[in-house]
Amino acid sequence: MDSNSGGQKQRDLQRQAAAQIARKKVLAAYTEAAEKSARASRVENQHLKDRPITTKINSESWKKYHSAWQDYYQKYYSEYYSNAARNYIAKEKLKEARDQAEEDEILYALARAGGKSDKSAGLKLRSEIQKKATDSAKRTRRFRKFIPLMAGIAVTLFILFLQYNRLIFAPIMAYISPGNAPASEIEALDPTITQTVSADPRLIIPKLNIDVPIRFGVALPDVMSAMNNGVAHYRISGASAYPGQIGNFIITGHSAGDVYSSNPYKYIFSGLERLEDGDLIYVNYESTRYTYQVIKKEVIEPTNVAALVVETNKPLITLVTCTPLGTSRYRLLVTGEQISPSYDESADAEEEAGKLTPVTDEVELPSNEPSFFEGIWNWLTGQ
Repeated sequence: MDSNSGGQKQRDLQRQAAAQIARKKVLAAYTEAAEKSARASRVENQHLKDRPITTKINSESWKKYHSAWQDYYQKYYSEYYSNAARNYIAKEKLKEARDQAEEDEILYALARAGGKSDKSAGLKLRSEIQKKATDSAKRTRRFRKFIPLMAGIAVTLFILFLQYNRLIFAPIMAYISPGNAPASEIEALDPTITQTVSADPRLIIPKLNIDVPIRFGVALPDVMSAMNNGVAHYRISGASAYPGQIGNFIITGHSAGDVYSSNPYKYIFSGLERLEDGDLIYVNYESTRYTYQVIKKEVIEPTNVAALVVETNKPLITLVTCTPLGTSRYRLLVTGEQISPSYDESADAEEEAGKLTPVTDEVELPSNEPSFFEGIWNWLTGQ
């Protein structure tokens, strides 16, 4: 080893110096090549940057592009719906075949249960069932044609029932007890015996099984509302008597009403035309029972109020109601003569001036409750 070179041989030093020089040359060559590549890239980029961009589209190219997309979608959806239709038809055929197989199996089993083992019997039975089903469907279609007609008839019958139901029920009620008491509790009494009774005013007709409250002294305009609670006594000029007084004592009541009416006394006089001469009528008034005997019946016009004004020297009673049954066309008058108790022939009815309804052509006798259409008309006209 050479002490002047730090313990290394001269040959080694030369080799290291040559390697160092070679590395520097390679690095310089690589650096130069990289710089050339970078400069070329910058030049190319600058060239592309300076090149103008074309924004116009060739119309012919656009048409081709658009046509291509149309063809694609048409082909896609045509194939899609075709596949869907084929799948649906296939499923329906499969379902029909399955149902047919089940039906054949059931019919075959029915045929065997009936003693026939051949499949033709099942097919015959199926044919009969199909024929019955077809006939039933035809009858149903024919029936549907009459539904509007039947609905119209039903509505018409309902309206007619609302208007004219009293024509049906009033004659029936004429032979059914219209009063509240059982027939066995209303019996004819001895008219020669004067009886003291309850102060509750009542009209009693044993033949018709009537035992009903009386409203006394009702003004003629209020008679209709009073008849919702029984029968009503009203006074007019010339016919203003009370029980026991000389003159005509008037009582009125309904003979018919709508079946849906809430008035419990709408049929109270429905059997009044059944009374005959000699039948007895009782009136409880001021704790005394007055007995009358029927002497006549009469049918008058509703405006013939003067028929109630009679010249008499006896106490009379006149029961007034509508007739024929179920209508308010005429008025039926049933007149009776007081036979008990004895009366004073000088006890005439008192007529207070200005307090009695005068007898004129404009006055009309009370009627039954208004019918369905009459009620609508009265409501529209405010009557």
